[in-house]
Amino acid sequence: MTIKTKLSQLTPGALMLALSALVVPTAMAHGAAAPVHGGIVQTAADLSFELVATAEGVQIYIQDHGKDADASRFEGKLTVLNGAEKSEAPLKPAGANRLEAKGVSLSKGAKAIAVLTTNSKKSITVRFAVR
Repeated sequence: MTIKTKLSQLTPGALMLALSALVVPTAMAHGAAAPVHGGIVQTAADLSFELVATAEGVQIYIQDHGKDADASRFEGKLTVLNGAEKSEAPLKPAGANRLEAKGVSLSKGAKAIAVLTTNSKKSITVRFAVR
């Protein structure tokens, strides 16, 4: 008996179940990507955002399904909450897939909220917790 013969004997429901078993692991692979720059990665609006502390402030790298996204399409504001202290800075394009907020710092336990607007006026909010 060949594979073709065996497949033709399956009911449509059984065939769909068998095929879905092959597709499910791929579909479940979406979510936050691994950090590329040693930062904290969160996912929002089907994009991955990596928050990285620098000496000058903070950088956010943007990826779209594993590929660098064009940071020039985004602008916004970063709010950092360090305990009772709150600081804000504009997020501006600073490279191919990178936004930068100067003058803010991240410490352990801080929370950072990036509120971004795309050039098509879509709003994206990304929340990070520094550990």
